[in-house]
Amino acid sequence: MVEALLQNGWEHFPADPEVAAWAGVARAVARHRVSDPAERARWLRCGGTWFVGVDTLPNDADGAVADSGPLRGRAFDAARGLYGDLALHRGQVSVTYPGYPHRSDAEGEAAFRYRLKRDAAHVDGLLAVGLDRRRMLKERHAYILGLPLSETGPGASPMVVWEGSHHVMRDMFAEALAQRPEADWADIDLTEIYQATRRKVFETCKRVEIPANPGEAYLVHRFALHGVAPWAEGATASPEGRMIAYFRPELLPGNRDWLERP
Repeated sequence: MVEALLQNGWEHFPADPEVAAWAGVARAVARHRVSDPAERARWLRCGGTWFVGVDTLPNDADGAVADSGPLRGRAFDAARGLYGDLALHRGQVSVTYPGYPHRSDAEGEAAFRYRLKRDAAHVDGLLAVGLDRRRMLKERHAYILGLPLSETGPGASPMVVWEGSHHVMRDMFAEALAQRPEADWADIDLTEIYQATRRKVFETCKRVEIPANPGEAYLVHRFALHGVAPWAEGATASPEGRMIAYFRPELLPGNRDWLERP
């Protein structure tokens, strides 16, 4: 069930009635949250073309939101089969709008160019720390589960994954961390080795777009380099934009699972 995830770094799951039912309820709740002035003030980026929406979805630890019941479906079952029954955080509601990305006032020219030309590609959990924005492993996610909440056409800022990049990145993390105590990992500066490995991925791995609609789902490996494509000219979506709920539960601290598990 997860062969593609482990081999390619991502796996798409076709429409599932349980996922579609959950997405219908979550969509209504998410639309209300995204329209909240306080949420918009906190999370709108890129000149109003991206609502980041971290922790915006008010779901329970089992994924239930409003009267949806617990999250179910083949994608979530596959994730739990690999990584256990981890508690879910409040979901991210990521929304992009036509014209994404515009340049934010706080975004430098190089950063904007990277967003535009390289889909702001990154590995989750490597955060930019301090004034020098040094990359350090501050979060250890088990996986990324994407659950589309709105109808979209081709080119409406889909998730992008560099296929096979999780193998390349795993080798990099093993080189940098395997011989170090697990307790030290969060304070190790990975900036240079990460940037060099990212360049290698761009040169050697295939860029793949993952369009999907409500009822479908996709899993992305925690080591996979991924991002969001710019909104293509002529692309269409529901009035609320391209809206996706993401879950990225964290592995338990105090062990080496993040590095050593599949």
